[in-house]
Amino acid sequence: MNQLRSKGFIRPLRPEMQGVKRAIDTGIIFVSMFASLELYQIPFTREYLILFIACTVLFGIFAEHQEIYHGWRGDPMFDDALRILLSWIGSFAVVSSGVYLLEPDFEFSKQVLELWFPLVPLGIILVHTLRRATLSFLRLHGLNVRYYAILGANPLGKRLNIALTEMPWLGYHFAGYFDDRVENPQRREQGELIEDDITGDFKELLKRSQRGEIDHIYITLPLRAEVRINQLIRELADSTVSVNIVPDFFTFNLMQSKLSSVKGIPVVSVFDTPLNSVLDGMAKRLEDLVLCALILPLIAIPMLLIALAVKVTSPGPVIFKQLRYGVKGEPIEVWKFRSMSVCENGDTVKQATANDSRVTPLGAFLRRTSLDELPQFLNVLRGTMSVVGPRPHAIAHNEYYRKQIQGYMLRHKMKPGITGLAQISGCRGETETIDKMQARIHYDLEYIRQWSLWLDIKIVFMTVFKGFVGEQAY
Repeated sequence: MNQLRSKGFIRPLRPEMQGVKRAIDTGIIFVSMFASLELYQIPFTREYLILFIACTVLFGIFAEHQEIYHGWRGDPMFDDALRILLSWIGSFAVVSSGVYLLEPDFEFSKQVLELWFPLVPLGIILVHTLRRATLSFLRLHGLNVRYYAILGANPLGKRLNIALTEMPWLGYHFAGYFDDRVENPQRREQGELIEDDITGDFKELLKRSQRGEIDHIYITLPLRAEVRINQLIRELADSTVSVNIVPDFFTFNLMQSKLSSVKGIPVVSVFDTPLNSVLDGMAKRLEDLVLCALILPLIAIPMLLIALAVKVTSPGPVIFKQLRYGVKGEPIEVWKFRSMSVCENGDTVKQATANDSRVTPLGAFLRRTSLDELPQFLNVLRGTMSVVGPRPHAIAHNEYYRKQIQGYMLRHKMKPGITGLAQISGCRGETETIDKMQARIHYDLEYIRQWSLWLDIKIVFMTVFKGFVGEQAY
């Protein structure tokens, strides 16, 4: 199955341009290695040639998977740089592991590798950035531009136009809205026409296309107009214009939607996980391990002191292990410092409330400061949780709310987290009303829709200042 990120339904780079970018990146990898060897006066031996070829081939495979060479003009440079970095780390790690296991006699200079490893992604990112900056400058000054028209003067068409006009560096110039209803009062009343000026009807658009005045046409008619869309496409075939269909999938409340194909059959996912990509999954797991490596040494002594305090102040186990739903809705065991005099883990679990008699004096402090959650970093190490993600709920609560809130179970498209977007947005403590739980689910699903490593880092940073302590946590 082939997958393409749906970035506005604008065609990717032409094959010849993709080839040029690949060749330049290959050159950067080679020049970086050659310069590293020259700096330390080490000859370019057979071992380094094999290393160069293996890393270059694997980088090309990872880059293809990350669609680095299929980029749309509007992709943020940060996203492109991150994909380049992950592709290089992945290829270097695989080759290094393979050499260590299969050819342990190969000898490489540690100094050369320490220089070559960061030099390659920095060089590729720099060249890609300069290329983008140059093209953006040319487009802002009227060179390398494309003219586009929108067929369908409706809210979707307006939304698309706003998105394109907000990025003038793309070099896309708006030729106008075109809609047959503009000349037909009866049909005009049947649908919502935007208030913007409409340039003309379809016949006018066809004439301009045949004269070569328009490069791209975006059809934003509703899905129910299938017959009309087919008719328009057939007539537009009498021109050289690029025709794009922008389906109104926004009515389905999409989550991580992707355009795919199965042997040429187009498939659009409605609900999906952002971690379908192997590299994205590896990046998320690497992020968890790095955060654990940084945080666990800092909290080891506080965790030991809390464990002793729990043991001394009340009878019962130090760690409370409760079954909750994890990724894909599968049960996992979540660890917490015991903060109650009872350990509920059955079909009915009562939420903690203000002045709850079950909460111990020490437990009240632990819950208010979220210190009872610290053992969950061990869950992260085990791979059942993530540092950032939707908070796991008791199974009894899951079974209740999944019947009350539409889309509730979609939060399990990712691993549950110790902290999340909902927590830094003020959604903590008891959810005594459906509205409060609905608010949490809204933030959980928004996190999944917008997921990125940068968002995770932002949430971790905000948690330090906003997510640990709360008056509503008891």
